[in-house]
Amino acid sequence: MTTQEKTGLSDADLIEDGVLVRRELDGPIAVLTLQSRPHNLLDPALTVQLTDALRWVTTSGARAAVLRSGLRNFSAGADLDRMLADTRGTDGVLDWPTLDLLRAFDGTPVPIVAAVHGICVGGGLELALASDIIIATESAKIGSVEGGVGLHPLMGGIQRVAQRAGAARAKEMAMLARRYDARTLERWNVINRVVGDEQLDVAALALARELAGGPTVAIGATKKLVSIAISEGITAADEAMAELQRPIFRSEDFVTGVNSFKQNGPGLARFEGK
Repeated sequence: MTTQEKTGLSDADLIEDGVLVRRELDGPIAVLTLQSRPHNLLDPALTVQLTDALRWVTTSGARAAVLRSGLRNFSAGADLDRMLADTRGTDGVLDWPTLDLLRAFDGTPVPIVAAVHGICVGGGLELALASDIIIATESAKIGSVEGGVGLHPLMGGIQRVAQRAGAARAKEMAMLARRYDARTLERWNVINRVVGDEQLDVAALALARELAGGPTVAIGATKKLVSIAISEGITAADEAMAELQRPIFRSEDFVTGVNSFKQNGPGLARFEGK
């Protein structure tokens, strides 16, 4: 049950002054809700709060996380006025803590599901791409639109679209700076799943709950192995496997899984995440 269901309050009612990222535990699910009015524009303050929230996920005991928006749009990108002011008269370096944020996404040991609705462009898309799985609504409008203001994606969007969809699609999206419908990006493998507009929260929580019910130690190792393969190559990932698999073999979930398989057949194990 979500906070809204428990209290009857809307997302607007739950927004607190100065709290740009609301944190909640819904059972084993950490729910992070962006609520920086009016459109979750990325700036240093939102970046720092989201980084801190992801670090909280790691220590909260959650076994999966959902990143969502409590506003009309997921995120309309960066605060361009702030960006312009922060780069005038400098040597061309934007000194925002974006790399810390990307490291926090990658370093979170549990899977992160991004639940996207409304406008999700520029830095907003990059937040979704930094997550592990993206679910979007039918009506969502998504794109790397930075080219329209003389930029290109600044927070990993180019390379993460290239990972998901290939170099040609990454170039197309960044160079043309268009907005795309969710079904197109699902077909291109940029996003994982499209659902009806009214189904997003339920679908995202259901998927996160399914992930949270899995063997948490093994899932964390899977996430790390994918990261190594992408950043360092297949050979490096192969060489990292033995060390990453060591805690899996020591886990209670491995014993539980084997015993359940022997007694009940495949797919019926109830893991504790240990």
